[in-house]
Amino acid sequence: MQDALPIVIAIIITFVIVAFLSWKMATAYRIKVYEAKIGSAEEKARNIIDEALKTAETKKREALLEAKEEALRAKNDFERETKERRAELQRYEKRVLTKEETLDKKTEALERRESRLAARDAELEKKSKEIERFQEKQLQELEKISGLTSEQAKEYLLRTVEEDVKHETAMLVKELENKAKEEAEKKARDYVVTAIQRCAADHVAETTISVVQLPNDEMKGRIIGREGRNIRTLENLTGVDLIIDDTPEAVILSAFDPIRREIARIALEKLIVDGRIHPARIEEMVEKAHREVDNQIKEAGEAASLEVGVHGIHPELIKLLGKMKFRTSYGQNALKHSIEVAILSGLLAGEIGVDVRLAKRAGLLHDIGKSIDHEVEGTHVQIGVDLCRKYKEPAIVINAVEAHHGDVEFQSLIACIVQAADTISAARPGARRETLETYTNRLKQLEDITDSFKGVDKSFAIQAGREVRVMVIPEQINDADMVLLARDLSKKIESELEYPGQIKVNVIRESRVTDYAK
Repeated sequence: MQDALPIVIAIIITFVIVAFLSWKMATAYRIKVYEAKIGSAEEKARNIIDEALKTAETKKREALLEAKEEALRAKNDFERETKERRAELQRYEKRVLTKEETLDKKTEALERRESRLAARDAELEKKSKEIERFQEKQLQELEKISGLTSEQAKEYLLRTVEEDVKHETAMLVKELENKAKEEAEKKARDYVVTAIQRCAADHVAETTISVVQLPNDEMKGRIIGREGRNIRTLENLTGVDLIIDDTPEAVILSAFDPIRREIARIALEKLIVDGRIHPARIEEMVEKAHREVDNQIKEAGEAASLEVGVHGIHPELIKLLGKMKFRTSYGQNALKHSIEVAILSGLLAGEIGVDVRLAKRAGLLHDIGKSIDHEVEGTHVQIGVDLCRKYKEPAIVINAVEAHHGDVEFQSLIACIVQAADTISAARPGARRETLETYTNRLKQLEDITDSFKGVDKSFAIQAGREVRVMVIPEQINDADMVLLARDLSKKIESELEYPGQIKVNVIRESRVTDYAK
């Protein structure tokens, strides 16, 4: 153990010496490396500083050059502006001098004119005095010649002027009276037109046949029945002729009585839907259709009464009104016509200040006789009067019914109103078949009148004759001529045509000028 101790100590000392030497060598190496890096960094720093100095010097030279160029440009701009200002000032000076010379000339001219005016005023004053003296002398001479003083002459003149004024006043009064009459006629026309425009009643054109659609052609055989018993039963019960021909999937019902035709139509439609078609079933369906049509008649009468606002009418008159739904006069539905006349009568009565409700009542009942005129002998007017008396209608209503075709004299304004409303409703274009041809001819005459004027290219009557559009030739008619042409057309239409309401005349070129023929 004692021999090993020195060895261990020697080893430890050796290890310590080796470690110290290793550390010393590593430290020396690191110092060399750091010195090399520091030297490289210093060299780079010197290079960067040199580059920066060179760049700064370059920038400095460039900035100096730019500053010199900017100063040169500013100097040139300043010199140019200075030259322009000087030239402008010189122009201003010349203009000011010119204006001063002009003002001096004008001032001299005004002074000369004032002097001339002063001399003229003096001369005029002198002449006016001479005229006054001459007038006084002339007045004295006139008094000597006439033997009248100035006061007497004034009185004579006033008397003469008064007579002239009275004559002119009489003429003016006559002119105003004529103008008032024209205004009254125009106002009346306006009332009628307003009433027509505010009335919006629909019209239907009834015919003597009705068409019932079939689901298929096999149904025709079932309607005819064995040996024709079904069709005979239906015709006997309804009084309507059934026409079954080659028309595909349709049966035609023909009868002059629209109520019977309606009953037959409803019954046949019910049979087609039901599918069981035999005499007993036909009789049952005709009875049901009869009751349904009776209900329709009653409802139509009540609806008409409510529509025009007339209440308290006898129930039997209500039923008769409903019957008029299935009556036509010259193709115009009688109930719709009565409703329209009632509305028009109410509007006209309101315009002239009479009882509106009574006028509506008279208008609604004026054609009540048409509901049974095919059952009772006599004219519809007399039948209507008898019905109104029977059901205790007012005397004014009875007179309106009796007088609406001019059979008796009018006893009230309401009777006149009902007659006017009846005429308006019947005269409307297309309302009745008999007026259709007349109204068609009027359209042709309207176009012929417009085509007869020089410069008209084409003309079209539209809006059922309520408007005519005239296309003119631009080379022959200018904008000013269009106004005169529209007025001439209106005047010629007024003088040569008879028409209800008014006709709008549109003359069309580049622009449009509108006038009305009233």
